[in-house]
Amino acid sequence: MMKTFALTLLVLSGVLALSPDVGGHQRSVNNRKTGKVPGKDTASNPYYIVIDKSDYEMQIFDDTGWLATYPVVFGSKDLGDKMMEGDKKTPTGEFKVLLKKTNKRWGLELLLDYPNEESRKRFAQRKQQGLVPKNARIGDGIAIHGTRPESEWAVDNFINWTDGCISVRHSEMKEIYELIPQGTRVTIKP
Repeated sequence: MMKTFALTLLVLSGVLALSPDVGGHQRSVNNRKTGKVPGKDTASNPYYIVIDKSDYEMQIFDDTGWLATYPVVFGSKDLGDKMMEGDKKTPTGEFKVLLKKTNKRWGLELLLDYPNEESRKRFAQRKQQGLVPKNARIGDGIAIHGTRPESEWAVDNFINWTDGCISVRHSEMKEIYELIPQGTRVTIKP
């Protein structure tokens, strides 16, 4: 039986290639040479990440355009904005990679600056409006990380399993970790 896959790609410049088919979902990669030093943490950081929750995709760009697209999964099946600690939702908004570290359960991760000022404002407004309980806390610890090595199937099958983080396949996290410097801007769209 032949499977048909629809893949929409944004190619701003360079040569496009597809990685090997993994679990029925291909990762698209732009193989152009940028002349940039990957992972260099400077004020001129050329990298930018856009995560689209509705498409289950993470796209990486640099100052010359699109580099790669990775399939991702989140926390709750409800893809709405994170309301409070413990709701398993992934926040939406503008963030930065605060820290690169290794987690003992799933390995390499890029910790985001959630909650940031904008997140705190929305949380305070929701408390005032009675949308979250008065004793609720905003939560923290949102990161981009891989699955456990034996659980890449969760991404392949779009199973939201995290506590609100963004998860890529374990096998793809190393290249993302090496490429993305601390301070990289991250937009998470609904």
